[in-house]
Amino acid sequence: MRSYCGAAAAVAVTAALGARAVDADSAWYQSLRKPSWQPPPWAFGAVWTPLYATIAFAAGRALNASPDGPSRSRLTTSLAVNLTLNTGWNWLFFGLRSPKAGLCGTVLLNLSNAELVRRTSRIDPSAARALAPYAGWCLFATALNASIARLNPARRK
Repeated sequence: MRSYCGAAAAVAVTAALGARAVDADSAWYQSLRKPSWQPPPWAFGAVWTPLYATIAFAAGRALNASPDGPSRSRLTTSLAVNLTLNTGWNWLFFGLRSPKAGLCGTVLLNLSNAELVRRTSRIDPSAARALAPYAGWCLFATALNASIARLNPARRK
């Protein structure tokens, strides 16, 4: 139970810190050209809420299944890096007001997702499968971020 609580707390901090950077109503964000296939604003909260719950569940489950020692330490580090990159995207894109920096951040997040899923699958394949929607959404977010960066070349820093 302790692993689930720790994972849930880490994910909640990630969501809260990331949300502090987001201002989808800002004049800067509203002025960006966006692709026609961008979801409506309400969809992001509707998608991220269950994704964060799934990340916490998968992390808690994998940590519970992992014996103490190097394997558990590596999983914990992988999760911490992933959650840091998750929060970081918000600060790169919205905080710096830079679609280009956001794109770099989301590419790193995708690499971290692949590593986290790989590491988790060695410990608990079911937990790794639970991370698949998160990894998939992040790939979609990367495509969206890339499109926004392409549509707003003057907005790149």
